[in-house]
Amino acid sequence: MQIDRAARVRRLNDALRCGGLGGSIHVTTGISGLGAAGVREVLAAVAGFDTFTADNDPWREHDCATLTVAGHTILFKIDYYDLALAGGSEDPGDPHVTCRVLTVMLAEEY
Repeated sequence: MQIDRAARVRRLNDALRCGGLGGSIHVTTGISGLGAAGVREVLAAVAGFDTFTADNDPWREHDCATLTVAGHTILFKIDYYDLALAGGSEDPGDPHVTCRVLTVMLAEEY
């Protein structure tokens, strides 16, 4: 069922985004350029983001959004790869076949 799939994906995405569990988190050069305190502030804001709507989260997977932190527009997105990181995952709702990668960037870097 599609709703069950979205709920599984959402739960796994939230575990990565909010707790750093079940994947890897990468920040871009632009985010790194904000300094250690800036990176911490951005990652805390991404973890605390909960303003998902039908407009910014149409599939209800919590996989991508924009937010503003200290005057910077931040974009985060989660991609789903196979375990070899050679291609896309066959089932993003199955952590046994999926490597999640959360990328956090300045919007202008996209």
